[in-house]
Amino acid sequence: MIDLAREFPARTLTGRDVVLRFPEAEHRRRLARTRKLLVERGLDAILIFAQESHYYLTGYDTAGYVFFQAGLITADDGNTALLTRTPDRRQAEVASLYDEVHIWLNAEGADPARDLRAIVEARGLKGARIGVELANHGLTAANWRLVESAMAGFCVLEDASDLVRSQRLVKSAAELELVRAAGNLADAATMAAIRAARPGVYDTALSGAAVTAMLTAGADMPSGGPLVNVGPRALYGRGIGGARKIETQDQVLIELAGSACRYHVVVEHTVAVGPADPRQERQMAVAIEALERIKTAARPGELLGTLDDIHRGVLDRAGFAHARYAACGYALGCTFKPTWMDVPPMIYSGNPLMLEAGMVFFVHIMIPDATTGLVAGVGQTFAIGEAGSGVETFSELPLQLWKV
Repeated sequence: MIDLAREFPARTLTGRDVVLRFPEAEHRRRLARTRKLLVERGLDAILIFAQESHYYLTGYDTAGYVFFQAGLITADDGNTALLTRTPDRRQAEVASLYDEVHIWLNAEGADPARDLRAIVEARGLKGARIGVELANHGLTAANWRLVESAMAGFCVLEDASDLVRSQRLVKSAAELELVRAAGNLADAATMAAIRAARPGVYDTALSGAAVTAMLTAGADMPSGGPLVNVGPRALYGRGIGGARKIETQDQVLIELAGSACRYHVVVEHTVAVGPADPRQERQMAVAIEALERIKTAARPGELLGTLDDIHRGVLDRAGFAHARYAACGYALGCTFKPTWMDVPPMIYSGNPLMLEAGMVFFVHIMIPDATTGLVAGVGQTFAIGEAGSGVETFSELPLQLWKV
């Protein structure tokens, strides 16, 4: 596994020396591609609100996106600019390629959108067409209203949520190195959780073992989870608060992500505690069959929705139409809280996205059968390979119903 502590020296256009998680040239290519797309769309600039976009374009890593925070990327080669709060100033200055770092101050009646307008106006963008990242966790509806109000009559704003996101779908060689590392971390965490599973133990102990294993190996805290659901909760599609003890005869669903420099790999496994129910064994065989068929079909030129068609077909023929989900996975990559899901795209029937080499997806086959109270859940993360090469799976754990 690569050294997860490695950093690369870089320099901003304004002369600041900084350190990044990718070589400077990688970020420069991303910025150049973004500017090319702006020109092609007839946009003069884009306002960056998605934390994933900040990180992808400039290396800027923070949790400050829970407050008003915006980046400005122009279609020309002008300086990039960030507007953020004082607690984020230092890391923006020493660990990002943002050429300018502007600060807005908390005060009664403060309106950072007005500060943002001043930055935009200083670039001569009055009357310009400016894209905005609307569909993300870094821009609340309330803050969007502030932006709309501040920019009213000054420039034309339009949704450009997909401009950077679409670029992030296909991973570079450098990104795939981190994805592979995240896969190693996810496997280690899963095995730690499985080893901790025994009667009388809280489900939270399994989560603790998983997190300890991955952090000890150099992981970041993932953007979600771990999800460790026990007993009847194993049929839930989400985690839930409040501990539950593992019974002598029980089931445990484990879904978690390993995170390497914010790049996530998710795995999902099911554990039978005590003698396994033959019905659950059959459920798991069906889930594994669906996953394997999907991986075989996932190749460049195929439509993403076809993968869910396979999921539906296998489960329906096996008699589990009543239990299956309406989608069987989603894209993965660099993500920040509250979720590791890098969506869109989701893998649902009819999704017209054409698969390309380098795209990374998590596919999980979940069969929560409420008629029996049994669950079978299994999932892996993989990258679409070049034509004729098959997928690259980022887990070495066997697909099986685990038994303890």
